[in-house]
Amino acid sequence: MSMSFDQYMRDTIQPMRDDLTNIGFTELTTPEEVEAALPGAKGTALVVVNSVCGCAAGQCRPGVAQALQNDVLPDHLFTVFAGQDKEATAKAREYFAPYPPSSPSIALMKDGELVHFIERHGVENRSAVEIAAELKDIFEQYCQ
Repeated sequence: MSMSFDQYMRDTIQPMRDDLTNIGFTELTTPEEVEAALPGAKGTALVVVNSVCGCAAGQCRPGVAQALQNDVLPDHLFTVFAGQDKEATAKAREYFAPYPPSSPSIALMKDGELVHFIERHGVENRSAVEIAAELKDIFEQYCQ
């Protein structure tokens, strides 16, 4: 039995999703899930716009994982997958204005408002350790 392209893509991408869900992130796959989660999240919420690109694998997801080894952490962890869950990603990006669409990217929200945003260019030219350090700093600033 041959595998469909869609199934192949799902199987290929699942480990990229698992990198975040395995460390406590809730995946938001529909606009309705985003709408239910982001604006009403009390306290702080870290939102990772995941993607298939190399900088997501090499820097973004590992940097986020390292940052979560901190004593001070966000109250909520959410992720959307750019290019896969397109409508959910578009809905999440509405909360990241004035920043243009960017993936991967990392947002910190407090009581439904964006307080810090790391765009793709802030991921692709930095190491996972540098990204983790920035995230830990913003956790200390906003998540106490």
